[in-house]
Amino acid sequence: MAPTVYVTHVSPPVRAVLITAKAIGLAVAEKEVNLFAGEHLKPEYLKLNPQHTVPTLVDDDGFTIWDSHAIITYLVSKYAKNDALYPKDLKKRAVVDQRLHFESGFVTPRLKAVVLPVYLEGKKTITQQDKERICEAYAFLETFLNGHQWVAGDFISVADYSLVSIISSLHYILVPIDAEKYPNLQAWLKRMEGRPEYEANVKGLEDYRQLLKSKMTNLPC
Repeated sequence: MAPTVYVTHVSPPVRAVLITAKAIGLAVAEKEVNLFAGEHLKPEYLKLNPQHTVPTLVDDDGFTIWDSHAIITYLVSKYAKNDALYPKDLKKRAVVDQRLHFESGFVTPRLKAVVLPVYLEGKKTITQQDKERICEAYAFLETFLNGHQWVAGDFISVADYSLVSIISSLHYILVPIDAEKYPNLQAWLKRMEGRPEYEANVKGLEDYRQLLKSKMTNLPC
């Protein structure tokens, strides 16, 4: 029996989980959660995840966990053929963890600062301050990638999967990456897009683009 992932495909964290599952060859059963219809607030979903977020994973033995970072590290640790994507070596793993925390604590808030007011307050535009804050995240990643192909060093990891789901959303919807300012980041994104597991990001990203395009007036794409 395959693990079940509760999803909303426009969500970058959901897409990070689906990319990871595809990378390790793990078939998962997807159950769509309609956030706009309030399905995440129904008692049966709250019983699984009292924080009522997506994604939520229910493994084949009934084990349940949410938060994309917890899910992707769990899936790789349990189901991957080796530890390449999330190394057991403590120093390598520490760098991967730092990049994951950077994504959740630094990059994601910059996306939420733009999109949550769109949903909750009817915001229509992205401001110059929004753009500058997103570019600040780009600049850090540019530094992380200096001399390396992947965000945690010379090996692809779950940190790349987590970050590409949100960086692709920022780049293709809100603030295109300036290739002259951030050549390392631009090259990394192209490398990620060339990998077969990136396919799991494509439809949700386009759906997200169309959703925000329908609600905002000054998007670049």
